[in-house]
Amino acid sequence: MTTRAEAPTRVLVLGATGTAGRASARALLRAGHEVVCLVRTGGAADDVDGVRRAARLPAGIELRVGDVTDPTSLRRDGIRGERFDALVSCLASRTGAPADAWAIDHGAQSVALGAAKEAGVRQMVLLSAICVQKPLLAFQRAKLAFERELIESGLTYSIVRPTAFFKSLSGQVDRVRRGKPYLLFGDGTLTACKPIGDDDLGDYLAGCLRNPACHDRILPIGGPGGEITPREQGEHLFALTGRKPRFRQVPIALLDGARITLERLGRWSPKWSGKAELARIARYYATESMLVLDPATGRYDPAATPETGTETLFDFYARLIDGSASVERREHALFGAEKDAGERGARR
Repeated sequence: MTTRAEAPTRVLVLGATGTAGRASARALLRAGHEVVCLVRTGGAADDVDGVRRAARLPAGIELRVGDVTDPTSLRRDGIRGERFDALVSCLASRTGAPADAWAIDHGAQSVALGAAKEAGVRQMVLLSAICVQKPLLAFQRAKLAFERELIESGLTYSIVRPTAFFKSLSGQVDRVRRGKPYLLFGDGTLTACKPIGDDDLGDYLAGCLRNPACHDRILPIGGPGGEITPREQGEHLFALTGRKPRFRQVPIALLDGARITLERLGRWSPKWSGKAELARIARYYATESMLVLDPATGRYDPAATPETGTETLFDFYARLIDGSASVERREHALFGAEKDAGERGARR
């Protein structure tokens, strides 16, 4: 991405312990910015040093401990009455369930926007998701609601809508290596995407700060190499592992049946209502491409989906197989293949 030289910018980063967030924080530091990340402790990472090690964030990035869902903590522990030039947010809900989505994808983002403006922030880069083009799910509607709020805020904004993520398309690598068949919905050609790697996405998000062509724009973005169907993903995995291709097709009707059953149960119990939303998310990703949607035709358009970066999904698969890369498993999985719901790896 072309940039113009400027004085270093003081940037507050939210969601820096997720894969896209940590890549963005590192990219901002490489670009010469002063980077402050608000993070939470807990679990294995029970202190700042633990968070830094777990997220592999370099010492040049300042970590502050707080809770982005708490407006008081955000101001007291994150901003501390100081001035910042820009806010980069990679926040996303963990599950995509309605309550979680509206609390994080809209509520926490909205609070952060207000606090950032108080701190003198003039610019915000938001990690959103390309699937909001066709908003059928709660998390998509929550993301769109905040996108509109940001656009109307008066800040210079860049709303980045990536396609699919490498980690979300890597859940069946181990299946194939163990000699099991690759699972497909339908014949494996119902959908396509242009997946993007974390580092390429991080560079793109960081570059939005200094690139006027990215200002006050909604920016769909994919990785290099053209669109890829699930069947092509499986074929390449078999080639990399030297195994004979074996596929097992899963009918879309199976997802529909599960969704309908859970929706009926959800009328009686919130627990089942939440599971019904997860079933709707699963069906969405099984049947909708992660490409730019042409509003005139209602079709997904690979040619209209921009590409950036250098690493392809198949490069990443090769690194997974030789052990030089790994995938974190923190979200729910669908038949062994994690689904993003808008980079839910970029956690609060």
